[in-house]
Amino acid sequence: MNKPLALIVDDEPDIRELLEITLNRMNIQTCCAENIAQAKALLKQKSFDLCLTDMKLPDGNGLELVDFIQTLPVSIPVAVITAHGNMESAILAMKKGAFDFVSKPVDLPALRLLVNNALKLSDVSATKERRSRHTLLGESLIMQEIRAKINKLARSQAPVYISGESGSGKELVAKLIHQQSSRSDHAFVAINCGAIPHELMESEFFGHKKGSFTGAVGDKKGLFQAAEGGTLFLDEVADLPLSLQVKLLRAIQEKKIRPVGDQQEIAVDIRLLSATHRNLNDMVRDGSFRQDLYYRINVIDLHVPPLRERSGDIPALVDHILAKLTGANKQDRPILSASALTVLQRYHFPGNVRELENIMERALALYDGNSIESDDLNLPIDVHKAAKSPEYSPALGPLEDHLEKIERKAITLALEDNNWNKTATAKQLGLSFRSLRYRLKQLDMDN
Repeated sequence: MNKPLALIVDDEPDIRELLEITLNRMNIQTCCAENIAQAKALLKQKSFDLCLTDMKLPDGNGLELVDFIQTLPVSIPVAVITAHGNMESAILAMKKGAFDFVSKPVDLPALRLLVNNALKLSDVSATKERRSRHTLLGESLIMQEIRAKINKLARSQAPVYISGESGSGKELVAKLIHQQSSRSDHAFVAINCGAIPHELMESEFFGHKKGSFTGAVGDKKGLFQAAEGGTLFLDEVADLPLSLQVKLLRAIQEKKIRPVGDQQEIAVDIRLLSATHRNLNDMVRDGSFRQDLYYRINVIDLHVPPLRERSGDIPALVDHILAKLTGANKQDRPILSASALTVLQRYHFPGNVRELENIMERALALYDGNSIESDDLNLPIDVHKAAKSPEYSPALGPLEDHLEKIERKAITLALEDNNWNKTATAKQLGLSFRSLRYRLKQLDMDN
């Protein structure tokens, strides 16, 4: 079997020699270049499996080489070598398509992990790359674009921030990025940051040593260690307290963690994906989310559209949901009538795909006959439409009273829609739980 071939680009002979020796011991052949011009010439002559390039080169910047490699007909994983602490350059390189980065002085164990992960990319088969089409359903242009972006992101180690409304499928997107990546044979660890009590967060994330606090009766590994070699998905990352945001930032930058009560840092090898339905830009502006952490987790932004923006995908989604719920083949499972489909495609879907699943599950319990009719859907009142009110005029009374009525009506409808679950209601209305509680109190609705 042919040995992999790596291109090393650095103007310092000592660094080139160190990288050559390390890769040769990993049974990898190497070619070296001192500058961008030499590197480009070699890239045109040979077929490389990997490229390691310094950021500062005599005839330009390593980013120029990253750009050049993206134009080549065959995809080559490229990792950049940056000065210690120069995360801005590393982030920019990953935005441009770099696979990963390593900081000087080069940590050899970290370098070996990076190289192994990069070389695994060549093993990603066409079958694996097609998997997203059968999991993330929909043939709308926007879903085709998302699947194409997932395929591309799976070939990188860059942190990805997945934005979108509740129920739109953010965790499904994160799982697909992991499944199509070189990390797919390791763990995918998902955690809802809003579900962990603040006082336990540091221990949950980074682990703890026995006796480090009351109740720590033994050593415990945290989520970072549980995801070692794989992917860590932080859902509702906006719910992290500022105190943990600082520690998370360091873990991402240094690729190391310190368990509670431990004196030593532990190197970790994880791909970080994060998501929230809230607007992190607004939270950065009001100081509730650190700007530097936002830039670290949002190297690449992937927006998942709400269902109402891709109503043409509803027939395929309904067919998939019915198959999953009934276990029946296409001939035996119930069909959706044309009128029922029209009603669904006109509905606003504040709960997105998750709500569509609930609607179809309820319809299966209610329908009678061979087809599901519009009445069987038993759709809730659309909060967004019901909350609309006639244009204000002085005849309606004081403006403040008029606005209070609109707000009270919208909140009541949302509460009814979510069976009076305040957490679900807050998400549907795009509010924080604390903000909803405040509004309920102001409107005297908190009984």
